[in-house]
Amino acid sequence: MSSTVVSPTPQQLPSWQASVARAFSRAAPQYDALASAQRQIGETLWLALPPHAKRVLDLGCGTGYWTQRLAALYPRANMTGLDIAPGMLAHAQALYGDEITWQQGDAAALPFENGHFDLIVSNLAIQWCRDVSAVMQELARVLSPGGESHITTLLPGTLKEVATAWQRPEALLQMPDASTVEDAVARSGLTLVRSTAEQRQFYYPDLSAVMASIKGVGAQVTRPNAQLTRRELAAAQARFETLREPQGLPVSYHCFTLHLEKTP
Repeated sequence: MSSTVVSPTPQQLPSWQASVARAFSRAAPQYDALASAQRQIGETLWLALPPHAKRVLDLGCGTGYWTQRLAALYPRANMTGLDIAPGMLAHAQALYGDEITWQQGDAAALPFENGHFDLIVSNLAIQWCRDVSAVMQELARVLSPGGESHITTLLPGTLKEVATAWQRPEALLQMPDASTVEDAVARSGLTLVRSTAEQRQFYYPDLSAVMASIKGVGAQVTRPNAQLTRRELAAAQARFETLREPQGLPVSYHCFTLHLEKTP
């Protein structure tokens, strides 16, 4: 049986990666209940997946939701879920057991040998990586000839309403634009079969629901250990209310979907 491999520990990671790992580890217990937007975005990958695969990696597997679905789709495949957050991996292993290998690691320095996977799937994970070129180089390295990678990531403009409400755009992800991602793919040697950019909006009844949804996926808008005053909270709520639409408070996700292949 496989087991969770936790190496390196968050303390051994660079400080920004350790911070991301801790945020997602904290989010693990409530992630699935709050990640409805992330689930809907991930469904866009499903119909494009190949009919067969032998060695599959779910890159940024989180709580293992997509990993176990991939395991069901490819029941004879060797399945691996990789995440930087040990709390996510522990939660995934508790939910889905040891038939899947749960591996801690960094997408920009994958702990696998060359050509190990014929399929890599990643839903809303690589936007957390500061060096998208390193991620693409690693995908090219660990894919086998003829292998495929199917990815969703996020582009600038994501969570723009949250940034407006809190007036802290620097607290949100600093994401590369589409051309930067595509340039990174070209430099890696992978073939870009298809890319699609799409602006999607999700709606929430109030500010509390908005904040729960983004905190549940590890995003932060308040400073670490900061105590919000009632005045700050009321001001943020008032700013967000100016954006309200009939469906509720909008939260934008600027999604980028990629289908990559490694030349045989």
